[in-house]
Order: sequence, then structure tokens, then C-alpha cells
Amino acid sequence: MKKLFILCCVFVMAIACKEEPKDYVTLSGIITDKNSDSLVVKNRTYSKAIQVSEDGSFKDTLKVETGLYLLYDGNESTLVFLKNGFDLKVTIDTKAFGESVKYTGTGSEHSNFLAEKALLQEKLLNVDVLSKLNMAGLEAEIDDIKDELTKFYNSNPQIDSSIINKGKNEIDPMLNFYKRYLSKSIALKEELPKGSPSPIFKNYENIDGTTTSLSDLKGKYVYIDVWATWCGPCIAEIPYLKALEKEYHNKNIQFVSLSIDDGRGYKAGTKEESFARAKEGWKKMIAEKELGGIQILAPNGWQSQFVQDYKIKGIPRFLLIDPNGNIVTPDAPRPSSASIKELFVELSI
Repeated sequence: MKKLFILCCVFVMAIACKEEPKDYVTLSGIITDKNSDSLVVKNRTYSKAIQVSEDGSFKDTLKVETGLYLLYDGNESTLVFLKNGFDLKVTIDTKAFGESVKYTGTGSEHSNFLAEKALLQEKLLNVDVLSKLNMAGLEAEIDDIKDELTKFYNSNPQIDSSIINKGKNEIDPMLNFYKRYLSKSIALKEELPKGSPSPIFKNYENIDGTTTSLSDLKGKYVYIDVWATWCGPCIAEIPYLKALEKEYHNKNIQFVSLSIDDGRGYKAGTKEESFARAKEGWKKMIAEKELGGIQILAPNGWQSQFVQDYKIKGIPRFLLIDPNGNIVTPDAPRPSSASIKELFVELSI
């Protein structure tokens, strides 16, 4: 009887001590060299800021719908899979944001899978490498990438099926996008091959009141930024371009910014008045942004012969020409890309 009583007590205590399922996620961790004083967890229907201490530690609870969320630190982000009941701990070093993301705790395997997937896609979809292929090579490489991504998903049956199914369904649309984008770049390089004479511009108006021709720049490499004052992505490249120009000052390279401002965004009674206003806007931005290098204005915007010859359909576009006036690449890496310095090193600039 006494034994039965003890067993009943143990059973009651076990029931009492049994933890109720949590209706929230616990998210904590450490972020090294934080970009912001708070992290933001969000998707289309949910957003919550989590305060980060001076030492980079943070902890909070979140009531969520099961699914994928973005975890932001400033402009950097990583995908995380959240489900009420999870207790996740994450460590991040912002000096190598994507490479450093690591989760531990309940439910961590799903978010670690997402971090690993992001690194795999970044490795496989290296635009600088893929753009050096010809069309046949690109087709074959895209097929190989599809096989490798499919294999990656199939080898992780423990991961939530919603993640796996969503990822598999995104493979073809994603690869088709890259294929279309890269096909244009490859076709451009086939039409304007490396080593062939560059199209030229003659007597384009310079910000200093003189004129500049491409022939004036022979003897040095010429890195040309084709841009416009109304182009947001162009303006976003300006800080990187200024830093690049500063680093390569007095080197064997000239930096040229070629504006195709032609009146777009400047309302006036006539086309000539629009162009005149655009020209003033061009001068104003050069002064405000303290732009260096050689600043020139294409006389007919998109219709300028140099722009047409280089088959420029969108901006920003960067060109690199060698000291003899021949094409190095008609679609050079942007200043914000690490690849541009790698190219300069390769050319001993």
C-alpha cells in the first residue's frame, strides 16, 4: 500500500512538473560588431524589434505563425524558421555575416539548413564566374546547379517540409532569372569581344567647360561609369566609385563618369529647355556629391552614338578600356563589387 502511495505521488509530481507547450518562440544570442542597437524579425505580416545590449547580447520572446522570417541587423539579414515552442540561440559576426550565422537549441536544425542553403547558392551562383562562360557552357552549368540544389534538398529529410517544398519550387524560377540575366551579359561580350577596338566618343562636354574625347585618354586604362542623376542604383554606387578612385589615384587608370541625362525628370515647355535643366541638375549633383574623375555629358542621352555602340539598355553600366583603346570588358564589375579590384590586380593596374 505504501509503495502504491509513493508511485501515485511520483505520478502526480510528474504531471505537475510536465512543461506545458509554449505558445511563443524564445530567441536569444550574441552578435559581434553589431550594425544596429536592435534586431528586427519580420515577414509580410509580422514585425518586431529586439533590443541588443552594448555587449551584443539579446533575448526576447515572440508569438508567431509558423514559417520563414528575416532577421535583420541594419541592412544585413538572414532567414530564420520560427515556430512557437522553439528556443533558439544564434551567434553572428557581422564581419562575415552570412558565413558566421549559427543556431543552437530547439528547432535550430531548420534555420541552420537555411543558412547553409544561402551559402551554397552564393557559391554556385557566382555571377562573375558564370558570366565568363559561353552560352553552351552557361546552359551546362545551370543544369549542374539545378542538380546540386535538388540533391541538397533531398538529402535533408529532417527539415520541415514547407521549407523543402518552397525551396524546390523556387529552383527553376531562380535559375531562369540568372540565365536570362547572364545570357545578356555573355551575348554582349560576344558582340563586343575583349581586345577589339572600343567604340569612341568625340568632344563630349566636360564639367570644366572643355571637351573630352576617348582618344585623349589613350595611354592609360579607362574605367567608364555610364549613369544619370535620376538613376537610384547609379547614385548608390557613387561612394564606392569615389573610394575606388581615391585608392587608384596616380595609378595607370583614368576614371570617367559619362552622364546620359537628357531631360528625363525635368519638366519644361520644350525638349531643349528640359535638356538645359537636366544639364544644370547634372552640374549641381557633381558639386553636391563632390565627384572627381572626368565628368562628361553625352550630347543625346540614350541616343548618343557611344551609348548605342556599347548597346547600353540600362544603367548603371561600367566599361573598361585598355591603354591602346581596346575593350577589356563592355560590362565591367561595379565599384561596389570586390571583383573590380581583382580585375585591376589581374591587369597590374
